[in-house]
Amino acid sequence: MSDDFILDTDDLQRRMDGAMGNLKTEFASLRTGRASASMLEPVMVDAYGSMTPINQVGTVNVPEPRMVTVNVWDKALVGKVEKAIRESGLGINPQLNGTIIMLPIPELNEERRRELGKVAGQYAESARVAIRNVRRDGMDQIKKAKADGMSEDDQKLWEGEVQELTDKMIKAVDAALEVKQAEIMQV
Repeated sequence: MSDDFILDTDDLQRRMDGAMGNLKTEFASLRTGRASASMLEPVMVDAYGSMTPINQVGTVNVPEPRMVTVNVWDKALVGKVEKAIRESGLGINPQLNGTIIMLPIPELNEERRRELGKVAGQYAESARVAIRNVRRDGMDQIKKAKADGMSEDDQKLWEGEVQELTDKMIKAVDAALEVKQAEIMQV
């Protein structure tokens, strides 16, 4: 039995990559001083009786560095889209122009930059926790195999491999956080 054990490191890698992908999506939704279409991704609109992502009710464009526009396809939804943006907590005040909603991105003040830096830190910590949970699952599989007769040498080998993978992903999270915090603090 012990010789047959092979830890699915590809699965662990895929799950850790998923945590990293989720972190990048959360970072993209954080508003820095520049306009970005991805900052509206978390905004959901109550359209046709269900919550719908904003990019499925209109076209999101970035015509200028400090302006995002949403061209709503259905005139009846313009008010709902505007309300969803206003209540999203992005700190943006939408301006209506027919079916086009313009979102001027204001300059960030120092206090808001620090708040966004802390939020980025919380997102990174959540990603680290998710990666550590994947590590724990891998270690539990190894312990189970050890109980089923795996040698101690094999156990140490697999544990080292899982730990190495974890360390690599945690470093990637820390690097992404540094880049995002530098982007937020950039005036």
